[in-house]
Amino acid sequence: MNPALRRDNRREPRFAADGAVRVWFNGPKPLEIQGRLVDVSASGFRMAHNYTTLEAGQTVNFRHLDASGRARVVWNRIDGTRVETGFLLEGA
Repeated sequence: MNPALRRDNRREPRFAADGAVRVWFNGPKPLEIQGRLVDVSASGFRMAHNYTTLEAGQTVNFRHLDASGRARVVWNRIDGTRVETGFLLEGA
C-alpha cells in the first residue's frame, strides 16, 4: 500500500523528542538499555536503540528527560542493528 494513502490510527498526538532514554528490568538477567528518544505522547514513547531482543508485553523501568516510571513494550521495528520500540506507560 502506498504510505501516503495509509490511514493514521493513532489515538493521540505524538510529538518529536530527542534526548537520552534508559530502560532497565530486573529478573534472572538484569539488563539496562541506553537509547535515544524519538517521540512522546500522553500515554507512551518511542525510543531508538540497538538491543534486538526486547519482547512485546515485557515491562520495564524507564527514565528520560520528561518522565520516569514503568512501561510495557508494545511493538518493535528491527532494521539490521537499529531497533525502534514503542512503549505504553503503566496505568495509561
